[in-house]
Amino acid sequence: MRAMVLEHPRTPLVERERPDPLPAAGEVRLRVLACAVCRTDLHVVDGDLPFRGPVVPGHEVVGVVDAVGPGVDWPAPGQRVGVAWLGGACGHCPFCRAARENLCDEPEFTGYTRDGGFATHVVARAAFCVALPAQEATPLDAVHLAPLLCAGLIGWRALRMAGDDARDLGLYGFGAAAHLVAQVAARRGIRVCAFTRPGDAAAQALARALGAGWAGGSDEAPPTLLDAALIFAPVGDLVPRALAAVRKGGRVVCGGIHMSEIPAFPYALLWGERAIVSVANLTRRDAREFMAVAAAMPLEVTATTYPLARANEAMDDLRAGRLTGAAVLVP
Repeated sequence: MRAMVLEHPRTPLVERERPDPLPAAGEVRLRVLACAVCRTDLHVVDGDLPFRGPVVPGHEVVGVVDAVGPGVDWPAPGQRVGVAWLGGACGHCPFCRAARENLCDEPEFTGYTRDGGFATHVVARAAFCVALPAQEATPLDAVHLAPLLCAGLIGWRALRMAGDDARDLGLYGFGAAAHLVAQVAARRGIRVCAFTRPGDAAAQALARALGAGWAGGSDEAPPTLLDAALIFAPVGDLVPRALAAVRKGGRVVCGGIHMSEIPAFPYALLWGERAIVSVANLTRRDAREFMAVAAAMPLEVTATTYPLARANEAMDDLRAGRLTGAAVLVP
C-alpha cells in the first residue's frame, strides 16, 4: 500500500510504501476510493493538536471492504462504507453509557490516534464504519460522498445544537461544512446568512446559489438578528462577532476541534441568555441520521480532487483559503 505519513509535527507529509495492513478481530480493511481533507487534518499536521507519533491523516474516507477480521458480520467484503473521525469508543465510561460516545474518555480518532485515509488502504473498527446511502438512492459518487463524513456530520450536529426553533441562522466560514449545512437548513425553511472572508466573492456567490438569503463578509452585520450562529472557521475573533449578531436567547455554536484564542468581550454581548457551546466530535447516531438526510435530499457537493501524492498541495490550498467547497484525495 501507499500512504502519506506525518512523521514529525509541522512538517510535510511523506509518501511511503508499507505492507498491506491486516485487520484484527472486529476490524475491516478498506481499499480507499476517496478521502476528503478536513481542517482537523491541518490541526494535526500543524501541531495545533498534540503530536501522537507518526500517523496517516484523513478521516473522511469512502472505501470498499476487501478484508475482514475475526468476528465481523458487517460490513461484508465488497461493500462500500465510510470511515469518520470517531474511530472507536470504550463503551464503558460514563459518557458512553449515557449515549454520548463523542465525549468518550478513551476515544480513538481516525487519522490522529490511528492511521487514516490518506492512503490506498485503511483499517477501521467495523462497529464504527458508516453505512452510506445506497448507490441507487443518491447520485453522489465516492468523491462527493467523502466530505459528508466530517464536514456533513459536524455540520449536522452543529445544526441540531442550534435548536429546533432557530429560524434565522448564521454560518461563519463558508467552506466544506457550511456549504452542506446551508442546503439542509434552507430546505427546512430556515433563513440562512452566510459569512465569508471579507471580499470572497466566489464563496458568497456559492452560498447564495445553495440557498443563503444573504451572503457577506464576516466583518459585516446581517440584515436581521439571528436565532443562532454556527462557526466553522477556527477563528476566535468570530465568537464576539457572532454574539453581537444573535438576538436575546440566541446560541453560538463553535464547530471546530481547535480555535484561536477568543478575545475578551463585553459581558453585554453574552447577557440576555445568549449561549456559547462547542461541538465535540460526533456519534454513530449522527452518522445514521445525516446519511438518511443525504439519501432523501439531493445535496450539491463542491469538491476539488487531488491525486494522493499531492496531499500537501491540497492542505496548502485549504490552509490558504484557495478552495471553494472541499478538497478530496483520490488514490
